[in-house]
Amino acid sequence: MSATHVAVLMGGFSSERPVSLSSGNACADALEAEGFRVTRVDVDRDVATVLKNLKPDAVFNALHGPFGEDGTIQGILEYLQIPYTHSGVLASALAMNKQQAKFVAAAAGVPVAEAIVTDRREIVSEHPMKPPYVVKPVNEGSSFGVVIVKEDQSHPPQVLSSAEWRYGDRVMVERYVYGRELTCGVMGGRALGVTEIIPLGHNFYDYDAKYAAGGSRHVIPADIPAALYARIQELAVRAHEAIGCRGVTRSDFRFDDRFGGDGELIWLEINTQPGMTPTSLVPEMAAHEGMTFGAFLRWMVEDASCMR
Repeated sequence: MSATHVAVLMGGFSSERPVSLSSGNACADALEAEGFRVTRVDVDRDVATVLKNLKPDAVFNALHGPFGEDGTIQGILEYLQIPYTHSGVLASALAMNKQQAKFVAAAAGVPVAEAIVTDRREIVSEHPMKPPYVVKPVNEGSSFGVVIVKEDQSHPPQVLSSAEWRYGDRVMVERYVYGRELTCGVMGGRALGVTEIIPLGHNFYDYDAKYAAGGSRHVIPADIPAALYARIQELAVRAHEAIGCRGVTRSDFRFDDRFGGDGELIWLEINTQPGMTPTSLVPEMAAHEGMTFGAFLRWMVEDASCMR
C-alpha cells in the first residue's frame, strides 16, 4: 500500500469548514507518515474536475456538514468511480437528515425521543411542545443552530425568526433528554468503546465544547454499569447497520439516571463523518484499543470502495 495515492478532501463550504480543515490536515499528516502519497484538496465547486485530473487511488473524505456528508460528494465519487472512505450515498443522506435517521433507527428498535419537524417561523409565537425541548436544524452537524428551551421559558426561542438564522427553514423539535452524554464509535460493523463527554463551562456539548481547548473532558471507558455499556455498543451497531453505514461512524446517546433504576437511554443521532484529529472521539476510542492514529487511518483507506 506504500505507493497508494490518497486525496484527502477537506475544507469545503459548509459551516463546519474550520473543523474539516483541522481533521483533513491531521489525517494527511498521519497518512504521509504511514507512507502514502497524499494530495490535500481544499474542496470547491470544481472538485470533480480536480479529482478527475488527480486520478487518486482512493479518497479520504474529511469533509463535515452539508455537501461533505449528506450524500453529495459521495455521489460525485461514485460517478468518478474513485474508492472513498466512510458511508455511501444513501446512508450519508439518511444520517444527515435527523428526522429520517430517527425513523429508520426507531424502526430497528433503537430508542429515540419524541420529535416533530416544522418550519422554524411557525413556532415563534407558541411552544410546539411542552418545555423543555431542543430545536435542531434538520441538516446540520457540530451542534450548529441547536437551541435548548428550558422548562421555565415562557416563549419559543426568538432567534428562529431572526434574519441572522442561516441553518435552513426546516427544524426538528425534540423532547429534551436530561442526563449524561455518552457516545460510541463503530468501525467496520464492530463497536468501539463508550466515552462519556463532560462539557466544561457549557450547558451542553455545543460547538465550543467540542472544539475549543478545554471545552470538554472525555472519559473512556465511560464509568457506567457493564450492562449499560454493552447496551450502548449494541445500539450503536444496530443504528449503523439499519441506516446502511460503512467504515466508521459515531452514535450519540443521553442517559437519564436521575431517578435511579435502569434509567432512560436515548439515541440522539449518528455521525457518518466524525472528527478525525488524534484527540477526536473516535480516534481516541481506537487508541483505547491499542490502535495508533496512523494504523486507524490506514484501515480506513484500505476499507475504501465504491458502491458503499
